[in-house]
Amino acid sequence: MKILIIEDEIDLCDVMKSFLEGEKYIVETANDYASGFAKLANYDYDCVLLDIMLPGGTGMQLLAELRTLGKDDSIIIVSAKDSVEDKVEGLELGADDYLAKPFHLAELLARIKTVIRRRNHHGEQAIQFKDVKLFPEERKVLIGTEEVQLNRKEYDLLYYFMIRPEKLITKTSLAEAVWGDDADQSDNLDFIYSQIKNLRRKLKNNQAEVDFQAVYGIGYKLV
Repeated sequence: MKILIIEDEIDLCDVMKSFLEGEKYIVETANDYASGFAKLANYDYDCVLLDIMLPGGTGMQLLAELRTLGKDDSIIIVSAKDSVEDKVEGLELGADDYLAKPFHLAELLARIKTVIRRRNHHGEQAIQFKDVKLFPEERKVLIGTEEVQLNRKEYDLLYYFMIRPEKLITKTSLAEAVWGDDADQSDNLDFIYSQIKNLRRKLKNNQAEVDFQAVYGIGYKLV
C-alpha cells in the first residue's frame, strides 16, 4: 500500500515517513504545492496525508484540484489549523478525515487504516477472492484455512490484485503501486515477472483456486 505525505515541515515529514515505512507502507513525500500536485496528477495512492499550509499554495487548493481531475485517492488532512471552519471546508471538498497537529503516530496509523479499509474493501476486516483471504492490518494470507508465508513484495502484489480481481493491471501500474519511487531507477520491469513467478508458485503449491493470467506485453490479471 502506497502513501503520499505532502508536508512542508521536513522534520515531521521525515518522522512520519520513517514510522509508516516501519509499518510496511511504501511512502513518498512532497514538501510544497507544486511537487505535491505533480505526484497527485501522475500517480495513484492508497492514502494522502495533506497539510493545509504549503509553499506555493494550500492543501485545500490541492484537494480541489485532485477532485477536479476525477481522482479518488483517500485524503487525510493533517494540519495545525484546528478550527471547525477548516474541518468543514476540508470534508466538503472531499477529504476522508481531518487530524489536528500535534498527534500521536499511533492515532495517525489508525486513521490511515480506517480510510484505506473503507475505500478498498468497504469497511471489512478481510478481503476475499475465491479461496484466498487477506487480512491487511495483520498482513496475513490464508488459502482455505492454511496460512501462507509471503515476503513483503509478494504480499503487496497480491493485495493490489485482490482489490482488483479479474482486472488487467499493467506492469507500469504494478511498479508504481508496489515499488513506488524505486521503480523509476530500473531500466526495465523484469523484476515484476520474477515476483509474479514466485507468488504464482506459492499459490499453486497451496492449491489455491486463483492464478495470474499474463497478457503479453501489457501486464497481468488475477483470475
